[in-house]
Amino acid sequence: MRDTEERARRVLAAAGLPPARPGGVRPLGGGTYNTVEELRLTDGRRYVLKIAPDAPGLRYESRLLRSEEEFCRAAAEAGVPAPRTDGGPAARHTLQTHCPGIPWDDSLTAVEQAALRRELGGHVARLHRVTGPGFGYPSGALGPLAPDWRTAFTAMTDAVPADARDYAADLPCPVDEVARTLRTGHNVLEDVTVPRAVHFDLWPGNILVHRTPAGPRVGGLVDGERMFWGDPLADFVSLALLDDIEKDQDFLAGYRDAGGRVRFDRSERLRLALYRAYLYLIMLVETVPRAAGAKRRRWIRRTVAPALVAALDEITCLRLSS
Repeated sequence: MRDTEERARRVLAAAGLPPARPGGVRPLGGGTYNTVEELRLTDGRRYVLKIAPDAPGLRYESRLLRSEEEFCRAAAEAGVPAPRTDGGPAARHTLQTHCPGIPWDDSLTAVEQAALRRELGGHVARLHRVTGPGFGYPSGALGPLAPDWRTAFTAMTDAVPADARDYAADLPCPVDEVARTLRTGHNVLEDVTVPRAVHFDLWPGNILVHRTPAGPRVGGLVDGERMFWGDPLADFVSLALLDDIEKDQDFLAGYRDAGGRVRFDRSERLRLALYRAYLYLIMLVETVPRAAGAKRRRWIRRTVAPALVAALDEITCLRLSS
């Protein structure tokens, strides 16, 4: 605990902020990669400190905090509730402002859920207006930003199968078959011509809900460390994790009302299948370097493995329907 408080003192001093109050440093749960701590300052303000791990990870996870810095800048530009950062692009830590609320949970009523999903749709549409200088991960983990989305996404979908081979990950089908199927659908990526901000991890645990006198509101979109510049459709995968975003009419209404465009034509459905397969492959492979417990591994095999197979089958079906 003393080491934790000393680290917080150094980080706050470097940022020109007052120190944390005694006992004002505590770990925050929910994160699966970085170490995350809440700092309560002597002047009453609250910050979140993220520290990158020393443990091995997947190829794309190198320098994740650089990507998080980029997400926070994009969210600020869009006027979307999210942390603001005081870190540097080369740091192994990032210091963020605290967002109000707690992770989205099952305590919300159906009426509250509908209103929040509509509000969330608006925030995501505004985030998707922000454009970047190229395609891919801003961290540079997989190389420099690419001039087109097909090149960038090919690098992304080549990296995770390579990780799967390195870690001998337990997949529901041979890794070479997964890689081949992903590549067969890459021609539709050429339909994406503008690199836009994509969070890519907007499951309920990363959406804070703040209860106000007027009712629950979205308090912040957090943990943007997996952001990339690419196809905004990719955000729909985690927004409807292991499900279908087309069922979420409240979210889609808010998204379209705020200017978001989505048609669910063949190209969009095929791209969504590609992004599902990419995310589910990551979820399967990352259990190895993270040394996931037996319960987590069982859930992944039972739930995520069949979803990966379904996404790969959908890629094949949609590709053959052209």
